[in-house]
Amino acid sequence: MNAPQPGADVVWIEGVPFVALRLSEVVSLIIRRHSEGQGGWVVTPNLDILRRLMLDRSFRSLVNTETTLYTADGMPIVWLSYLLGTPLPERVAGSDVFVELVAEAARCGKSVYLLGGTPGVAEVAARVLLEKFPALRLAGCYAPPFGFERDAEEMAKIRQLLESARPDIVFVGLGSPKQEQLIAALRELLPRSWWLGIGVSFSFVAGDVKRAPVWMRRVGLEWFFRVLQEPKRLFRRYFIIGSPFAIRLFARNLLRRAGFPPKE
Repeated sequence: MNAPQPGADVVWIEGVPFVALRLSEVVSLIIRRHSEGQGGWVVTPNLDILRRLMLDRSFRSLVNTETTLYTADGMPIVWLSYLLGTPLPERVAGSDVFVELVAEAARCGKSVYLLGGTPGVAEVAARVLLEKFPALRLAGCYAPPFGFERDAEEMAKIRQLLESARPDIVFVGLGSPKQEQLIAALRELLPRSWWLGIGVSFSFVAGDVKRAPVWMRRVGLEWFFRVLQEPKRLFRRYFIIGSPFAIRLFARNLLRRAGFPPKE
């Protein structure tokens, strides 16, 4: 897997080069690189996305470009970095990057586009952000309908909207892997723009979905708070798939740290 852009140290975890930067430093790097005429893509793996990167070669190939930055969205990844003796400075969640990057974009005159989310939510999030950051240059909002990725006319519409708006930063809120697949399909349209897949972040800002209290985020329980809100949709992801994966992942790396590298 390629290392990220120059100017950022990395911590390698299961072959993924996570940038060893704090939230403010990630935001500054994006703004600086864009001002220098360089675009990029920010991928924010939690355990679910890390599992996909490890097990799904097609997904890994999709997001692995020379201009991809990986930040640790999940606290377990930060804990794992400590276990390996190469600690990441902090968790850099996609939802936090979204809000902080919008604030910095408003300050620096960069334009943003909100793509995805459930119908109407991106527009509400945009209004909230414009109230908070009046100088924000909002290039547009659009929530494509369900199944848009299989609809040639809908995909053409999305392309036309982005080509007309030409935003500096595109936030895509569709969940993984759909948001990464869409970004990979669209990046060529705006190679000097920055693209970020941010999951449910529009809903957090709009108030449609409540985010976990800060203390739960700090101790790695944000996922549990999400499950409590949407048990039918998220129970299987976190308890049936995620928990066994996390146990295997930490066991694997405990053995590695003890000098017994697992067989590949």
